[in-house]
Amino acid sequence: MVPRRLQLNSGPGPAAVYSLMRRCSAALCFFVFACQPSGDRLDTKAPKESYSTTEMEVRNERFLSTVHVPVSIAMSDVERQINTQVNGLIYEDNRLDDDQFMVKVWKRSNLLVTAQDSLLHFTVPLKIWAKAGISVLGFTQYKETEFEIDLRFKTSLGLDRDWSVNTQTQADGYSWVRRPTVSFVGFSIPVTNIVSGLIDKNLGSITKTIDQQVRRNVDLRTPVLNAWNTLREPRLVSEQYRTYLQVVPKRILITPLRFEGRVIRATIGIEGHMLTTTGSKPVVLPAVSLPDLTVVPQVKDDFQIGLLSEASYPEAAKLVADEFVGKSFSFSDNRYSITITSMDMYGQNDNLIIKAGLKGTVNGDIYLRGRPYYDPHDQTISLKDLEYDLDTKNVLQRSASWLLKGTFARTLQKELTIPVGSRIADMQKLLQEQLRNNKIAKGVTINGRIDEIRPDQVYLTPTALLAVVNARGHIDVKVEGL
Repeated sequence: MVPRRLQLNSGPGPAAVYSLMRRCSAALCFFVFACQPSGDRLDTKAPKESYSTTEMEVRNERFLSTVHVPVSIAMSDVERQINTQVNGLIYEDNRLDDDQFMVKVWKRSNLLVTAQDSLLHFTVPLKIWAKAGISVLGFTQYKETEFEIDLRFKTSLGLDRDWSVNTQTQADGYSWVRRPTVSFVGFSIPVTNIVSGLIDKNLGSITKTIDQQVRRNVDLRTPVLNAWNTLREPRLVSEQYRTYLQVVPKRILITPLRFEGRVIRATIGIEGHMLTTTGSKPVVLPAVSLPDLTVVPQVKDDFQIGLLSEASYPEAAKLVADEFVGKSFSFSDNRYSITITSMDMYGQNDNLIIKAGLKGTVNGDIYLRGRPYYDPHDQTISLKDLEYDLDTKNVLQRSASWLLKGTFARTLQKELTIPVGSRIADMQKLLQEQLRNNKIAKGVTINGRIDEIRPDQVYLTPTALLAVVNARGHIDVKVEGL
């Protein structure tokens, strides 16, 4: 019998050994995996999203401009208008009982109008029939006479602030074409002195009546108000971008009337704001009144319009993500590396916040801030002064100072662009077409040109980045038949 302490232990069988080896292998793999170096997790805080302006405020940005309306009125047109309205019998007094005098006055031929020394000079050719009572030895006999005369008047013409036509007419003498006579007891007796006295006595009331009739019957408010509302109507510039050109007039200017030969000249300026709006057609209610008229020495013919190109934050972030996501960067002789996994952006007042997701030596999100601007050379929205947000900078100083010392931020600033130029270029082309011999209404034609495109700035609104470019130029509005 073999003692127990000398007995050999046969040990576990092959299946038990295999099971033990599997457990040891799994434990070793877990240990090795757990001990592999992994990127530090960045615990950064997102900057607060905030905006100092709204999209509507940007679209209503005021660019004060003047629509330049040269006015020329030919004397022949003035004569034609007057002669059309004044024809045949123009005055009649059929009562004898009040002053023993009856009279009828006809326009003998066309009135003539000339201009000199800032005054309009009217020559009024008249044919006059008169019947007057003549007393001889207590008996009154009524005698008739006919004569022809040219009355002359001179008138200063102006416009009041309330758009009333203001004339100041003075008599400028008269000349006889056929002198008046009456027959008495078979003799023709000249009565020129008597009639001259009557004319001299009544010239003052005639000039006063002329001024009253002009003020009562000449209506400038209606045609100017129609032109005012025509100008305010939004014009479709681009169907593709659903963009309308809108004029918001504020006041009307006019230079003093100038008399040059047979032409009266002046310049009307409609001063207001010109802007483009995107979306549905703006609703503009017709104006029922006009602002006061302002007389100025000179009216400018320049205008400026804000052309806007919009990029929503999701749209802009996608463009940037397509360019950067998947790109890797190495630092400190390849000791550290990161890969961009996501890109996002939003606004904080005047700064654009860039959120970049990273994996590699460090993992998590970092935040950078920079000021967006429109680059006219590349026609893109770009960034300047791009730097890490303060909280991100503090976290990186503790855990990844190599990222702060590298060129990552400078590379993003150099390469991060949002293309918007094609839309602005299209808008500029369409606007120029609208300014070239465009008949916006019957008798109203716009002609203009764009002389300069000047970048304004990029505005950050709650919904989008808005790049604004100022189009500057000159514009005239020709009004036929004024």
